[in-house]
Amino acid sequence: MIAEVIVDIAHSEVDRVFDYNFKNGEVRLGDRVEVPFGKMKTEGFVIRVKSESSLSPEKIKGIIRVLDEFPVLSEETLSIAKYIKDEYHVPFAAALRLFIPAELRGGRVKDKVVSYAVLKDGISPFEMVASLRKGSTAQANLIGYLKDEKKVLTSVIGEKFGYQTLKKLEERGFIEVVREKAGRVPYREMLSFSKTVSLSDEQISAIKGIENTDKTVSLLFGVTGSGKTEVYLRIINDVLKKRKTAIMLVPEIALTPQMLKQLRARFGDSVSILHSGLSVGEKYDEWIRLKTGEAKIAIGARSAIFAPLSDLGLIIIDEEHDGSYDAESSPRYKTIDIAKKRAELSKCKIILGSATPSIDTFDRALSGEYYLAEMKNRINGKHLPEFDIVDMRKEIKRGNNGIFSADLRENIAEVLKNGNQAIIFFNRRGYSRQVICRECGYVAKCENCDISLNYHKDGNVLKCHYCGATYKMIKACPECGSVNLSYDGAGTQKIVDEIKKLFPTARILRMDNDTTSTKEGHFKILKEFSDKKADILVGTQMVAKGHDFPSVTLVGILDADMSLYFSDYRSNERTYQLITQVAGRCGRADKKGIVVLQTYNPDNPTIKFSVSYDFKGFFEREKAVRKFTGFPPYALILRIMIESKDDEKALSALKEVYMKEKELFDKNREKFLFFNKMKSPVKRLNGKFRYQVLMRLHGDYRELKNAVYSAALSEKNKDVLIYVEENPSNLF
Repeated sequence: MIAEVIVDIAHSEVDRVFDYNFKNGEVRLGDRVEVPFGKMKTEGFVIRVKSESSLSPEKIKGIIRVLDEFPVLSEETLSIAKYIKDEYHVPFAAALRLFIPAELRGGRVKDKVVSYAVLKDGISPFEMVASLRKGSTAQANLIGYLKDEKKVLTSVIGEKFGYQTLKKLEERGFIEVVREKAGRVPYREMLSFSKTVSLSDEQISAIKGIENTDKTVSLLFGVTGSGKTEVYLRIINDVLKKRKTAIMLVPEIALTPQMLKQLRARFGDSVSILHSGLSVGEKYDEWIRLKTGEAKIAIGARSAIFAPLSDLGLIIIDEEHDGSYDAESSPRYKTIDIAKKRAELSKCKIILGSATPSIDTFDRALSGEYYLAEMKNRINGKHLPEFDIVDMRKEIKRGNNGIFSADLRENIAEVLKNGNQAIIFFNRRGYSRQVICRECGYVAKCENCDISLNYHKDGNVLKCHYCGATYKMIKACPECGSVNLSYDGAGTQKIVDEIKKLFPTARILRMDNDTTSTKEGHFKILKEFSDKKADILVGTQMVAKGHDFPSVTLVGILDADMSLYFSDYRSNERTYQLITQVAGRCGRADKKGIVVLQTYNPDNPTIKFSVSYDFKGFFEREKAVRKFTGFPPYALILRIMIESKDDEKALSALKEVYMKEKELFDKNREKFLFFNKMKSPVKRLNGKFRYQVLMRLHGDYRELKNAVYSAALSEKNKDVLIYVEENPSNLF
C-alpha cells in the first residue's frame, strides 16, 4: 500500500506530496508518521492512502512508524487545510499545523501519570492490622484510611503518613501502587453553579429565529446587557441534545475564563478550553479530550476554530467585529472564512454576536445573506447608561491641564462614597507615551523598530510596544546631554498614580499587557474586581468587552477620540465600537450607570452616534463613505509586505515585486482603484526594514487576486520575507 505524505516542513521547496509504502492496515488516513526524508528523519501527515504509485518501487521509501494511537487529522480537517493552502497561498504543512497542538509535534509533551495506593485484594484490612507488630500505629492508621477512601494519591499518603510507612506496607504485600493517566485541567478552580434564567421575549424570538432559519450564518445583534450569552447557551444545549458538538470563540484570552465559567456551570466536563495561555500539558490534554469525544464544547480565542471536534453542529463567534479574529502571522487567515468552510463541510450553523457588528457583517445581514436576530433592550429592563460628554478644550481654558476633568473627578468621588465600582478606560499602557528632550527634540526610539519607546514606571524602564524590547531609562539626552526630559502623554500606570493622588484610600487594579503577562493574570485581576476587592479598574481595551460587573456604575473614557486619527479606514468603526463596548460595562444590574466621555472633538459624527447608541445611523453614514471612497466591504485591500534586516535587499525585492504586479495593473486597470509602492508607515519593526505594495481591487477580482499572490510569492530570496495581507486589521 502507498501513503501520500506531506512532510512537516513549511517551505515552498518541499510543498508537494511524497509517496511512501507500508504494509496493509498499518497506516490510516490522517495519521502522523515518521518518514525518511533525504538524509534525515522527519514527521509527516498522511493525506491519502492508495494501492499503487506512479513511481517505480525502488524509488519509494517506507514509513518508519506511526506516531499516535489514532489519526490526528480527519477528512474534514484535510479538506479545510487544503482550502487554507489554496486561499491563503501557504504550504500545505503550514495549514495542517493549525489543527495539531505544537506540543504534539516532535513529541514534546507526554501524558501526565500519577500514582495511587490501594489495598490489595485477598486479605481483609482487619487481618492486615492484626499481623502488624505492636507499635506500628502509622501503618495501622494508613490501612484504616485506605479502607475508607479506597484509592488515594501516593503524594497525599506521603504527607499524611510518610513515604516510609507506605513502602513498608507495599513490601508486605498489603498495598499496591497503581499508575494512571491524569488530565491536566486548566482553571480547575473555576467551578460554578448554574442558575435558572427566565428568557425575555427578545431572547426567545432570537433563539427560534436562529434555529429555524435556513441560512447558515446568523447575526445576533443585541445591545450590551441584552442577554446574548444566554441565547448562546440555550442553542448550544439544543445542539448537544442532537448529539452534535459546538465551538465557542471569544476575541481575547481575557474574556475566556468568564465565558468558561458560565459554560462549565451549564455543561460541566463537556467543556474544553483552548488558548495559547495554557501550559504545554494543559493544551495537549484539552486537545485530546476534544479529539476523543470526551469533551463536546470547545471554547477559546481565534485558534479554537481548529478544535478537533467531530459532528460539529454550531460555531459561535462572540464580539465578531473584533480585529483579533484576523491572524497576523502566517497563515494569515480570517476566522470567519474558516468557520464558513467548516460549516459547509459539517452542515452546521454559525452565530455571529455583537452589539457593534462590523460594517461588512451588518451589510450582509441587511442584504439577507445572513439571518438577523435583533435584541434592542437589556434583559433587566434597565436603560443603557447615560453619557456625560466633557469637552477637554474647555477644561484647559478653565486651567485644568490634568488627565481628569472636573466631572470625572466628582463622579469617581460619588462612586467611592456609595461603595460602588468604576472602570477607567485608556487605550495606552505604560506610564507615558514617549520621552522627549526639551532642548534638542530627541525622542527615545527602539533600536529594532521605527517606534518611540514608552516609559514604564514599574522597573523604571523604556519599552517598545511592538517588539517587546526593554531599555534602561535614560537620565540625560544621548544627543545633547540635557537632563530636561519631557514625558509626553500618559499611560495606564500614570492614570493609576494620578487616581492615587486624588483618592488615596481608593483600591485600584490595573489591567493591560504588562499586568496580565502571566498565565492566569487576566483571571486573577477580573476575579479580584468581581469580588469587590478593588474600587477602580484601570485598563486598556481588555476591559471593554464581555465583562459583567453588577456594582460598576461609572465608566470613564479618557481621550475617546484618540483612535479616530489612526491612518486606517476602520478608525471610525473602531472608535464607535470601543466607546459603545466599554460604556456597556456599567449599569448592568439594578444600579444606574453613567459614562463620562472626555474628548477634544465632541462634534465629531462618530462621537455623536456613539453617545446616542445609534448604530444604524453610524452604519448608514460609514457605509456611504466607504462606498464613495472605495474601501471594504465595497473593495478588497491587498497589501504585499516586504521585510528584511538588510535595507538594500528589501528595497531591491520591492522593486522586483512591484514590476511583476505592475504588469497585472497595466492589464487590469479597470479593476484597480489604487496601486502604488511605498515604505510601510512603521518603516522598521523587529529589526527588519519594511516596504509595501498597496492596492485596492473592485468588481470580479477573484482571478486577479490569485494572480497578485502568485506574482508576489514567486520572488524568492532567503534574506527577504514577502507575504500578502487581505483587508489587514492594521496598516502600520
